[in-house]
Amino acid sequence: MRWKNALVLASMLLTPMVLTAQPIAPIPGANTEEQKPPLTRILFVFDASYSMYGRWENATKMESAQRMMSRLLDSLASLPNPNFELALRAYGHQKPVPPQDCEDTKLEVPFAKDNMSRIKKRIQSLKPMGTTPIARSLLRSGGDFPPCSDCRNIVVLITDGIEACDEDPCAVSAMLQKKGIVLRPFIIGVGLDAEQKKLFDCVGTYIDATNESSFKQALGIVMTQVLNNTTAQINLLDAQDIPSETDISLLLEDQLTGKTVQSFVHTLNYKGNPDTLLLDPLITYTLKIGTVPPVTVDSLRIVPGKHNHIGAKTPTGFLEITVPGLTATSPLAPVVVRQLGSEAILHVQTVNAKQRYLIGTYKVEILTLPRYEEIVTISPNKTTQLAVPAPGDATIQLKAPSIGSIYVEKSGHWSWLLDLDTHLLRQQYRLQPGTYKMVVRPRAAQQTLYSRTVGFTIGSGISTLVKTP
Repeated sequence: MRWKNALVLASMLLTPMVLTAQPIAPIPGANTEEQKPPLTRILFVFDASYSMYGRWENATKMESAQRMMSRLLDSLASLPNPNFELALRAYGHQKPVPPQDCEDTKLEVPFAKDNMSRIKKRIQSLKPMGTTPIARSLLRSGGDFPPCSDCRNIVVLITDGIEACDEDPCAVSAMLQKKGIVLRPFIIGVGLDAEQKKLFDCVGTYIDATNESSFKQALGIVMTQVLNNTTAQINLLDAQDIPSETDISLLLEDQLTGKTVQSFVHTLNYKGNPDTLLLDPLITYTLKIGTVPPVTVDSLRIVPGKHNHIGAKTPTGFLEITVPGLTATSPLAPVVVRQLGSEAILHVQTVNAKQRYLIGTYKVEILTLPRYEEIVTISPNKTTQLAVPAPGDATIQLKAPSIGSIYVEKSGHWSWLLDLDTHLLRQQYRLQPGTYKMVVRPRAAQQTLYSRTVGFTIGSGISTLVKTP
């Protein structure tokens, strides 16, 4: 398991360092195949430019880096059940300067299982010679990862200098991340000054190594983050900011690529606490909460090595719309729900069903004839009930094909409701209880005086026959 590998590695590399991430027991009855972590692929991009001959404590930078990388690779080789592959790209090691050759970058050891000894041997043989084409090395590294549908691709750049070929490592890194080729790279800076360090902030996660001891620690920190998932819980807060809301679907997206990396239904465990999740600390997440309306939390950064709490305010209540007297075969009118003050349709609810909403005030419009509108307020942990009268049936019987309309009458005021079909002699409409007027004229008649007005009343569940005189 990745957490075990990380703990073993940390004990070998880090002094001192305490990890707080704890192993997570499998969920009883869960599909273990679905819980299998993705393969982690780590590409070391190693600086072998001429500046690596510079002195660093009691050795050259190259000698120190070679020694620390050898220890790291030995530690990785000793991990049980590894779920990772390694590869090595080097730059500045093929052509001496001057002249400057910005093509001096090469994949020296491709990805494979258990190739640590091969990488170690190749690193030991590198001789600093040339320039520092960081941007081009990062760009070429995008092609070093073979196609894989379930892999975490990680670049660890080890360098003692900045870009020397007038190219843009930041733009290249952003492009690789945006395309989902690699996660945010790690940069271990070997003896860089303050101004040089700032240039790597946009490339990835920079870790400073001012001496051999800190270089060793930097390697350990990187590999622990790379190989270890971090625990987190998502707290859905109610109106009192208590994490009691649950049973809501959640999506976690990679904010950079927009791809969904986890999907699940929020659950409270037997102690009433949100279940613990395993999250990749190398991803910046967007949390999308399936409430109505939805809640989004952007730019979630997971702190490695500790239990993370992610909070979102999602106080909810329920709306239940009922139509008494409807049978199982009765057609149900759609219910359109909008946030008060907005014309955008928020949700289409089903009659005789309960729907969960964030607390607030909503405009409910039921597409009956005529439309039924109501303003409702959703309160925390309560069900707001809205009862709509059952409709009745109006059967229109005409003597001849006619042109006409039906109006709703309220307190002497008429409101247009619908136009009659000009071809049918018998027509049927499902109408809400109330008083109506039908204004009609035979289609063949050429004078207004042939118009007729017929009033009728509709009751819930009652069929009414309307005839022209």
